[in-house]
Amino acid sequence: MLEIQNIQKNFGGLTAVNKVSLKIKKGSITGLIGPNGAGKTTLFNIIAGNLKSDFGEVFLDDENISGLKAHELFNKKVLRTFQIAHEFSTLTVLENLMMVPGNQFGENLLYSWFKDSTVKKQEETIREKAIEVINFLNLTHLTQELAGNLSGGQKKLLELGRTMMVDAKLVLLDEVGAGVNRTLLNEISEAIIRLNKEKNYTFFVIEHDMDLIEKLCEPVIVMAEGKVLFQGPFDRVKSNEEVIEAYLGRGMKKNENLRP
Repeated sequence: MLEIQNIQKNFGGLTAVNKVSLKIKKGSITGLIGPNGAGKTTLFNIIAGNLKSDFGEVFLDDENISGLKAHELFNKKVLRTFQIAHEFSTLTVLENLMMVPGNQFGENLLYSWFKDSTVKKQEETIREKAIEVINFLNLTHLTQELAGNLSGGQKKLLELGRTMMVDAKLVLLDEVGAGVNRTLLNEISEAIIRLNKEKNYTFFVIEHDMDLIEKLCEPVIVMAEGKVLFQGPFDRVKSNEEVIEAYLGRGMKKNENLRP
């Protein structure tokens, strides 16, 4: 589904992403791991249209999407979540979800004035979709809760829900486990697995929680110093000496793995 060819990004004299090439298979949950400063987030920002690369190209289903802005990628059903959730804090969970779909008739002044029934019909359809998403994510008890009052994990679930409002093709998950307690993290991971298996969502996941990576991802891509260091199943990744060295430094025993 996604192919990255020779992407490079420099910040002054620093090369954050160094001629990275990789492929994301349709219907997969692919993990992206690496030590801090490896270039993971920079690569995500380039794919998601938040940052322009200096060199290289990005393809989605063989279409060159290099340089497209985030809102243009949204229309192609490519969505990105953030390590820190970006909710509308003064709107309810339901309202947050209903805000997502684009080209709503109610945003057009003429429709609001002269085609009120059309606006109401579309809003009802969007509301029904939002309720369906809320039920899928087990957030029914929070339907009318202000999003700003949610816990960190609940906000991550809400962000996942936003991707469902447009039936995303490709979701870029940026540290979905950061700051989330284990109970909610299990709920989030189960929702990701269900979306992958039941709705064929493709996920590309940056994550530092190795237990979560092991549970979700196949394959796993490892970046270090702006380059792809290794790619393969988690069992091979965690026992690879180059990967262990990149995470933990030299002199580690061969049986050391990535977990703290």
